[in-house]
Amino acid sequence: MTSTDDRNTQRDRDPEGRARNARPRDGLGRPLPYGAAGVERQPEGVVRSPAETVREAQRLLDAGMPFHAHEVFEDAWKSGPEEEAPLWRAMAQVAVGLTHAARGNSAGGARLLLRGAAGLAAYEGSRTPHGMDLDALVRWARELAGRVGAAGAGPVDAGTEAPRLAGAR
Repeated sequence: MTSTDDRNTQRDRDPEGRARNARPRDGLGRPLPYGAAGVERQPEGVVRSPAETVREAQRLLDAGMPFHAHEVFEDAWKSGPEEEAPLWRAMAQVAVGLTHAARGNSAGGARLLLRGAAGLAAYEGSRTPHGMDLDALVRWARELAGRVGAAGAGPVDAGTEAPRLAGAR
């Protein structure tokens, strides 16, 4: 049986043959139908300095695109020094927690925000890696998790709720 749309029978592949979903995505990373207008996707595997990572993630968070900020943190976690992987992984969890909260997945959002906060709490009071105020980020993530995890909580506005990674707004 042959489909009229190869996408229905074959997985999207990148030039190296790896499976990649080529569907456009909205600002919260949700897949849209093929042919729909979406937001530009974050390129994968970009190696950035820690300062560039923080700057790009903040830009995306401020734009209400925490899913895309999560991808920036994921690149840092996978390409950076092994000893920094837990920091960047926790940052990615916080960003994807905000993503879920903005999508209306309150339970999942609260769980990921708390998981990310727990990872960041290992750094509390000790230092500010790469200029990030981790004490403030932990407080922010726990507070937001409490609000979105409350009974009857609806989706949050990702741009309005975006944390400040370094310094004051």
